[in-house]
Amino acid sequence: MKKLLSIIVSLLAVCGLLAFGAQRLQTSSGSTGKKVLNLYTWGDYIDPSLLTKFQKQTGYHVNVETFDSNEAMYTKIKQGGTSYDLTVPSDYMIEKMKKAHLLLPLDKSKLTGMQNYDSRFMNLDFDRHNRYSVPYFWGTLGIIYNDKYVQPGRIQHWNNLWQQKYHNKIMLIDSARDVMGFALASMNQSMNTTNPATLLAARNKLNRLSPNVKAVVADEIKMYMIQNEAAIAVDWSGEASEMLAGNSHLHYVVPSEGSNLWFDNLVIPKTAKHFKAIYAFLNFMSEPKNAAQNAEYIGYATPNRKAKALLPKSIRNDRQFYPDNNTIKHLQIYQDLSPAKVGLYNDRYLEFKMHH
Repeated sequence: MKKLLSIIVSLLAVCGLLAFGAQRLQTSSGSTGKKVLNLYTWGDYIDPSLLTKFQKQTGYHVNVETFDSNEAMYTKIKQGGTSYDLTVPSDYMIEKMKKAHLLLPLDKSKLTGMQNYDSRFMNLDFDRHNRYSVPYFWGTLGIIYNDKYVQPGRIQHWNNLWQQKYHNKIMLIDSARDVMGFALASMNQSMNTTNPATLLAARNKLNRLSPNVKAVVADEIKMYMIQNEAAIAVDWSGEASEMLAGNSHLHYVVPSEGSNLWFDNLVIPKTAKHFKAIYAFLNFMSEPKNAAQNAEYIGYATPNRKAKALLPKSIRNDRQFYPDNNTIKHLQIYQDLSPAKVGLYNDRYLEFKMHH
């Protein structure tokens, strides 16, 4: 679930790619022949030097177009019109795309690096036996706190956020599923529940959190936290990685009682055309050296077991971003819910925001 996209990157992507990338994609099979790969991904979600290396090694030119949400990607793929060869949806979206017959199954005989991946991140519910997807990155939802304002160790669990001493000190990521999700986790409820009464109870508990909530925002959380303008935030691990890199007083905690575990995987949409390039790229990104380089550049956790072993000890042993097995056991992957059930989450979340 790629969350590193900044406003600047978004603007550059829109300006540059609308003028250039989309045109290249539409003409790729003509002017650039078959030596091309059309990659549709989140903004700034691959080390550019790896693209250069891949192009030099294989001769395949990579055209990159970006999206800023799973839903936007889904709509574009469903509409067709552009021949994307690979895209990078999150777990629940892979499930949704499978149901809509928007994905092509992998030809496992053409893959050479699947044995490099951690078995904990393979054969998951959203894609049993990895019939359609190759793991790319994974991460969590958690709490960032500033030790200038919060004593280390005082925030370890979701329920800590409701303490009166944190009045007007918390920033929340503007995401219905995640905000409702951590409220549900704090109640020892499933983060995928569709029970109306349980969702109402979660909203009521969030309403009681309102006095502590300074703001509900998106990408700006990073700036506020890095500049010491807020004491606590709830956000994703990749965003947290950026924050911690910008301010040594910040720390990231994944509550042991449960939180969200998300995955972004590479898949082949039904629009794909350049299959030799597709499998060359999947195998290239599965090579431990390349996956490790990508993980260092992006800041998210790699699911590639052999790549993790190549990372500096300071990264691979960091329990903030590579939680222990006991914590991972309590993490929950979001399931693809029906539009009506998603509507329930959105309604209760909007009620909380209005109350706030």
